[in-house]
Amino acid sequence: MLAFAESSVFPIPPDVLLIALALGIPTQAYRFALITTAGSVLGGLGGYIIGYGFMASVGQWVLDAYQLQQPFEKIRAWYLSYDIWAVAIAGFTPIPYKVFTIAAGAFEMDVWRFSLASLFSRGARFFLLAWMIYRYGAAIKVFIDRYFNILTVVFMALLIGFFLLIAGW
Repeated sequence: MLAFAESSVFPIPPDVLLIALALGIPTQAYRFALITTAGSVLGGLGGYIIGYGFMASVGQWVLDAYQLQQPFEKIRAWYLSYDIWAVAIAGFTPIPYKVFTIAAGAFEMDVWRFSLASLFSRGARFFLLAWMIYRYGAAIKVFIDRYFNILTVVFMALLIGFFLLIAGW
């Protein structure tokens, strides 16, 4: 429920609960990651619906409630240029994913492309956390707390750089 809500309107990321649950029962870390991914992608579709069908009313309320008008305008420009990459980057990094889910609907992004980008990026994020906890246990929590945001941004930059290199840019 937390993952669902965070992807559309709630401010607390599900990573916090995923880490706590996975530390509590490390053998279930991947199961918790799967549940978190499913909830997050379904919540992302909820945000998409808000943007697509309710931008003038509910969507605008969410933007106002979280003071996200300026980021929303920046995202509009990103969507015009980057489409699926905008969703994937927001889904994996600390960038507020909910803004991108609502924007995807508001900008009428193809729902299948949106869903695939969400599934890939959110799944990668949550399964990476699950793997780190399963592999390293409680010792990794301090590392995650301190460096996870920086590492996700660096990883995304390297991934994009790799694709640009392959594309011959």
